[in-house]
Amino acid sequence: MSKIKANKKTLIRWKVYIDRARMYIGYAQFLMLLFVLLEAYKHTAIGELIFNNLLISMPILFILFIIASLIIGRIDTVLGLREEELRNASTSNPVMRELLTKINELTEEIRDLKERNNS
Repeated sequence: MSKIKANKKTLIRWKVYIDRARMYIGYAQFLMLLFVLLEAYKHTAIGELIFNNLLISMPILFILFIIASLIIGRIDTVLGLREEELRNASTSNPVMRELLTKINELTEEIRDLKERNNS
């Protein structure tokens, strides 16, 4: 059996894999929740219509799920929630903070050089 390296980079890579998988599991959970909700309404008129015509209703529900997801994603984009989330995460990231500091320093140096050349 080969040795598993459990250093910091490896653990972080595993965490990223788990986070990605969690997103896909969320899709399956949503579909299961939808099924449970439909089961609760199984003995109503709409529930009977859906369950009596599963070959038609399931693709329609799946398409509605995709459309609703796209609409919610678009609203998120229009409101700029993702960008603000990334900006917030970037400012708390020490590597990004260091890069921004270096960029600001270089910008100041360039500005000073331009002022010296113009004088």
